[in-house]
Amino acid sequence: MTRALALGPWLLVLAAGVNSMIGNVLLKQSRLTAASPSLLDLLRSPWFLGGLAFYAVNVVLFAKALDRLPVSAAYPVLAASGFALLALVSAVAFGERLSLVQYAGIVVTLIGIALVARG
Repeated sequence: MTRALALGPWLLVLAAGVNSMIGNVLLKQSRLTAASPSLLDLLRSPWFLGGLAFYAVNVVLFAKALDRLPVSAAYPVLAASGFALLALVSAVAFGERLSLVQYAGIVVTLIGIALVARG
């Protein structure tokens, strides 16, 4: 039971990272489907508004995780997990090409996440 309680805040951080990634994907989609680059069109875009909603969930989940985790450990895991997921999902969703160096960077990032989370 103690181990499950210790994992709970880290799962919130990872869930926040997923929400951050989804928010970024929706923002990109809002720019691809924009009728014009105007601020008004941006604010009326359902893709943009959806992105904002996922960012809001990200903040709530991360804040809850900070009840039990130090920000100096939790934020790097949040940022790195969001980065790694976003790189992979954007390659699939938008056809963005990743180089071998970028794939290596994702692997190094995941190793870093594991080290920070264990520390």
